[in-house]
Amino acid sequence: MTLLGSLGGFFFKKCTSRGLKLSGFFIVNLGIGGVFYVLGALLNIQLLKMMPYTIVYPLTSITYIWTLILSSLFLSEKMNRRKWFGILLVITGAFFLTV
Repeated sequence: MTLLGSLGGFFFKKCTSRGLKLSGFFIVNLGIGGVFYVLGALLNIQLLKMMPYTIVYPLTSITYIWTLILSSLFLSEKMNRRKWFGILLVITGAFFLTV
C-alpha cells in the first residue's frame, strides 16, 4: 500500500517535469500515477477491514521512506543526516506499533 502510494506521487512528479501542457508524456505519467494511487487506496481499504485503524493509518508513514528512496534514486534528490534520521524515526515508530 505504501509503495503504491509513493509510486503514484513519483509519477505525478514525473508528469509535471516538462511543464503542465497536455502532451502524451504528461497524460501517460498522470495515468500511471493515478493507477498506482487507486491501487494503493484499494489495498488500504482492504487492510482497514482486517486490521485496526490505529495500526494501519500510522503505518502509512512508511510511504515517506519509499518517497525518499525513489526521489534519491530517480530524481537525483540528495539525502542528508536529517532525512536519514527521519527514516530511522519512522522505522522505530512502525516497529513499536507492530510489536
